[in-house]
Amino acid sequence: MTDRHYFLLAVVFYGISTLYAVFLWRRGFRRDDRVSLFLVLGGLAFHITAMFIRGVSFARCPVNNLFEASMFVTWALAVAAVGTGLAPRFGFIPVVASPVLFGLGVFGLMPPLDATIAEPPFWKGLASLHASLTLLAYGTFGLAALAAAMFLMQEHDLKHRKLRAFAAFIPPIQRLEKVSWRLLLAGFGLLTVGLMMGASWLRHEKGSVFQPDAKVVWSACVWLAYLAMILLRWRAARGGRRFAWSVVGTFAFVMLTFWGTNLLSPIHNP
Repeated sequence: MTDRHYFLLAVVFYGISTLYAVFLWRRGFRRDDRVSLFLVLGGLAFHITAMFIRGVSFARCPVNNLFEASMFVTWALAVAAVGTGLAPRFGFIPVVASPVLFGLGVFGLMPPLDATIAEPPFWKGLASLHASLTLLAYGTFGLAALAAAMFLMQEHDLKHRKLRAFAAFIPPIQRLEKVSWRLLLAGFGLLTVGLMMGASWLRHEKGSVFQPDAKVVWSACVWLAYLAMILLRWRAARGGRRFAWSVVGTFAFVMLTFWGTNLLSPIHNP
């Protein structure tokens, strides 16, 4: 079996978990259900196998085309979802993460994304570390967005005095906001270090830490957007509903524009 076959099996597990998540949502999370956790964990096992086979076959970190980037981001999100889902009262995280994992997996399996690169641009350790850290950052931002989405759901139910808000086996909105905030900080730290690695690579290869490249400009804009969000949350104490919407909206923007800017970038898509 090839790496794509193993990744397909992982996506199948994520899809089954998504279907099961629909029934949990209809019941309002009234009990701590671990089925989704084990389904995502099973998919993650095939996922890791796919990444290992791809890495060994090319003798490099598998982050050099859109298929590999999709696989890496999905893996980072799956690892974070499983790790968080093991904690008490956070078993809902894999349930919420399943549709995102399934969607990213289906997108990554599109044949045109797995373009063969004769000489990968990330052939140096510094550049591979840059790609790995930034993709891990996006996975962390995704988990922060999931926690923020759950916050919005709970806040809406409490505002309208729906019984499921009190019966649901979900942490209180204060804890969800705290989790989203800490994940946002962790993702920003990873992104900052990753971009610093990329700037060092650019300086070595191009003689400048900045290039008028679509992906470079986009990455700087994403970093500034998350920095502004963090500063507003820290200085103005603007938490709650507005903060949750900003976390969800910013991550949605990142996911919707990541692939296009990658295709427009001569550096990242030679």
